[in-house]
Amino acid sequence: MKTGISLYFSSGMEKNEALIKKASENGAEYVFTSLHIPEETGVNYRRDIYRLLTRCKEEDLNVIVDVGPETLEMLGAGTVEELKALGITHVRLDYGFDANAVVQISKSFHVVFNASTITEEEIAQWKRSGADFQKFTACHNFYPKQFTGLSIKRVKEINLRLKYLGFDTMAFVPGNLELRGPLYEGLPTVEEHRNRRDEVCLNMLELFCTGGCDVVLIGDVAVKEEDWKGLKCFSKGYIELKAEILKEYEFIRNTIHHDRPDSSDWIFRSQESRQYRQEIVPEEWKNTAIRKAGSICISNKKYLRYMGELEIARVDLPFEERLNLIGEICEEDRKYLAFIQKGFGLRLV
Repeated sequence: MKTGISLYFSSGMEKNEALIKKASENGAEYVFTSLHIPEETGVNYRRDIYRLLTRCKEEDLNVIVDVGPETLEMLGAGTVEELKALGITHVRLDYGFDANAVVQISKSFHVVFNASTITEEEIAQWKRSGADFQKFTACHNFYPKQFTGLSIKRVKEINLRLKYLGFDTMAFVPGNLELRGPLYEGLPTVEEHRNRRDEVCLNMLELFCTGGCDVVLIGDVAVKEEDWKGLKCFSKGYIELKAEILKEYEFIRNTIHHDRPDSSDWIFRSQESRQYRQEIVPEEWKNTAIRKAGSICISNKKYLRYMGELEIARVDLPFEERLNLIGEICEEDRKYLAFIQKGFGLRLV
């Protein structure tokens, strides 16, 4: 999963520079910022934007910037192409550019549009103008006002349509440490995430796994330290889950386990665990009625060629004598299991 943050000039350069450093250290690859937010007052845009862009460039971060005719004037640029030298990699075009201009700009930048408002007519016009949709990005808005956000189902529908054409897709989750004004109610794409702002990593995983987002950005100003740690793991393709494991099976902690690309809705199935080829003798279950969601099991010799394979139940499942119950995911982390799919990984800690 690719991740990113949002920066606002009213936060002050000192705070923004600290956030850029923090983001880079924790695997983020993208920065989103806007140059035409009404509440941004008393800001020396030209001075601060050059300074901010220089810091992002030094940290090798992709920068997404809203660009309109007034932006060029603000930055003293004659053309959009001149912005490339500043380190801007993605330009968000909401208005003022016809199809030919958009395609021309896409030769120098990734062009970014509001995912929810891209029309079939615009797609047809871009095609006629020779668009390469692999240089196009569909970024969902964030929604400061309550009950104006999208459902995760709607995000998925939009993304599937645009990813088929070649677009990259992006969306936002709210932060939890410092919220953005003027409403201070979070900046989510998905409305449901507004009321679970403390679940930053869960919300990001849901947008990635269920919503089909290639990049997930934090819309608000800051998140807690534990969420930065989550971002760092996400950038490496896994999540850490707390687990209780029987002493004799502690060896499974030494590996990052990746779910098979042909994911099961019932179990997480480790691609790496076939390395555990030592003979695993069947063990009697203390409770033979059910293995609860979060149960960690390993196939014993009764499972023949599957002996040694590690699996984790996503849901409650029946007893299986060909499996040894070796531990369980701690209750507070079981909520992540539904979203660790299609090659994404986990490490048991």
